[in-house]
Amino acid sequence: MKKITPLKRHPALHHLSHDHHQGLLLCWKIRQGFKWRIDPIRMKAYCQWFWTNHLETHFEEEEKLIFPILATDDVLIKQGLSEHRRLRKLFATWEIPEKTLGQIEEELEKHIRFEERVLFPLIQQKASPTQLEDIARHANREKFVENEQDPFWIKPGA
Repeated sequence: MKKITPLKRHPALHHLSHDHHQGLLLCWKIRQGFKWRIDPIRMKAYCQWFWTNHLETHFEEEEKLIFPILATDDVLIKQGLSEHRRLRKLFATWEIPEKTLGQIEEELEKHIRFEERVLFPLIQQKASPTQLEDIARHANREKFVENEQDPFWIKPGA
C-alpha cells in the first residue's frame, strides 16, 4: 500500500495559513465561551473586533490574489466565494447573538478546513511563479496581534 504524504504548503501561502490558524482559534474561543456560559454580547464584541481587524482583509486578499488563479466558474472558487458571502453576512447580522456565534463557529471552521485541505493544495499546484510571488509580497503585512481586553475564553477564576 502506497503511503500518501501531505502536500507541503508553499511558502507564499504560509501567511494565509497562519491567518487560518487564528480563525480556528476564534472558533475554539467561541466554544470555550459557550462552555463557560459567557454572555454572548461579550463574545460578539470580540468577534466584531476579529472581523474588522483580521478576517475582512484576509477574505479580500484571498479573493484578489488566490481565487483568480483558478477559473471564475470553477466549482471550488464558487464554493469559496459562497462561503465568504455567508460568513460576511453572519458577521454583519447579530439579531440573536448566541445563534450567530454558533453559526460563525461552525461555518468558519468548515470553511478554513476546506481551504486548507482542498483549495490551497490545488492553488499551489496551479499557480505560476509570478502569481506565487504576488501572493508572497502580501506576507509582509502586520502580523496578528491578539485583543486581550476581554479574554472571555479563559476559564473564569483561572
